[in-house]
Order: sequence, then C-alpha cells, then structure tokens
Amino acid sequence: MDIAQKVQNAVIEASTSNFQNKLTFLYDALELEKELNNENAVWALENIIKNFQIADEKKLPFCDDTGIPHVLIEIGTERNISGELISQIHEGIAMGLNKLPARPMAVKGNDIERIEQNHGLYDEPAMLTPSSFLIDDGKTESTYNRNIKPDTLNIHLALLGGGPEIRANTYRIFHKRSYKIVIDEIINWLKNSLKTLGCTPSIPVIGIGRTHFEANSLMLKGLIYGNLEKQSKIENYINENLNKTNIGPLGLGGKTTVLGSFVNIGPQRASGVRIASSRPCCFVEPRIATIDI
Repeated sequence: MDIAQKVQNAVIEASTSNFQNKLTFLYDALELEKELNNENAVWALENIIKNFQIADEKKLPFCDDTGIPHVLIEIGTERNISGELISQIHEGIAMGLNKLPARPMAVKGNDIERIEQNHGLYDEPAMLTPSSFLIDDGKTESTYNRNIKPDTLNIHLALLGGGPEIRANTYRIFHKRSYKIVIDEIINWLKNSLKTLGCTPSIPVIGIGRTHFEANSLMLKGLIYGNLEKQSKIENYINENLNKTNIGPLGLGGKTTVLGSFVNIGPQRASGVRIASSRPCCFVEPRIATIDI
C-alpha cells in the first residue's frame, strides 16, 4: 500500500472510527450521571455513545462538520522528508475527503471573495486543502515532548471542526510569577466558551509558549499526543474546575462538562507575559489517526 492510500485511510479512520479510548471515558461519565439521577445528562451521553457506534459501524463521519485536516510529521534523525512525500500526503488527504465524503467547505474566489464568501463553494470535498504542515523532531522542550527514535517517521492527521475554532482563544496572560494565575485565566476563558459550545463533554487542549505561533503549535501537539489516561496535576485541576460549572453534556446540565484536558507547556521567555492557546474541543474531538512510515 502506498503512502497516499495510507493517508486516505487515515482520513476516514479519524472521522469515523478512532474513538475507543474516548468511549471508555464516556461510559464512565454515563454511570456517574446515572448515579446522580441527571436525566438530561444521561440522555445526552447515551445518544453521543450511539452516534459513535453508528459512525463506526457504517463508516460515516462522527459529525456533519468533518473538519479541516491538520498534519504533524514526527521525524527522527535518520529519516528525510521529501517533496514527493509531501505531495503524497496531499494526494491522500484529497482522496480521503472525497471517499469519506467530507462536507464541501472550500470557498471559491480571490482573496476578498474568499473572505466575503460571495463566490460560492467548491462541490468537491477534496478542494478543502489542509493547513500548513507542522514538523516535530523532539528537540523542543514541552510537556508532551517525545523521545523520537532515529528511524521514526510518523504522519499524524487531525481533523479540526469549526465550533471549537470559533470559541478558541490565543492571547497573552500576565503571569505575575504564578502558574495558577495563568491556568485560572485559561479556566475562565474555557468556562465562557464551553457555555456556548453546545457539543460537550469537551476535551480542552491548551498550549502555553513564547509566541502566538508557538502556543498554537504546542496546542496542536497536545491535541495529537494527549492521553486521557495520564492526566497531570495541572490537567486535573482544570478538569475539576470545569466540571463544577454544571454545563454538562450538550449543555443540558450535569457533572460531565469535560472528559479531561491536554495541557502542553513549552519553552518560556524572560517576560511578564505567557502566550496561551486554548481550544475547547467538541465531543467528537480529537479526531486523529497516525501512519507509521
């Protein structure tokens, strides 16, 4: 099987099937809401679980918003990235979007027409090109930093939906030499965004770095590498505070506003501010798949 074919299959897997780890936590949340007699939360979680099962069985997308493809290439010192590899990844994404099929979302026109969306959409899902690729060689200090072996070449694919993007935030926080000030500010952002997300329970993903680009890069790595089964002290602190909001599944109330969180803290500069990127993922996210080349 060539690389383009593997990437096509990864697009479909990320959108329809790759959820087993999350399903365990959804079942745990369902049992909790049953014990607390939160009928609305129980109804919402039962239907969310059913949605995952139907998507997997029929190979249909978890959500009508099939998301924007994002690619992270994880590479060791003995491997190379060629123009041909990049071309095959693009080809595979296009094939996957068409076969899925993804929702047509690519906007036609010149710069102004694309912003104003007054020139229509392309009918073909594959016209939805991925964002710029991100490279991870394991040399940048961060919470989710990987011990990348020399012969490693992994392609990680993530599909990012519009709802969380609309409610995401990347901004500076005056830290005042206290990590809690930074984390509490992020929690306040998330409390406001989760109220309007609708598609809870969420898995918020946070990157904290030196620049806006770096914070967002750290966020994307956290989304791909994060693990619900291994939550840090900071992640558990965020989870506890957000689950006290009573937003609950689908915003209908309950103790399960988030299933967990992923916080990726990178290098910091000598400065009075920290740049934080916060993304309140909806319940179908993270939608990810990995190819080992």
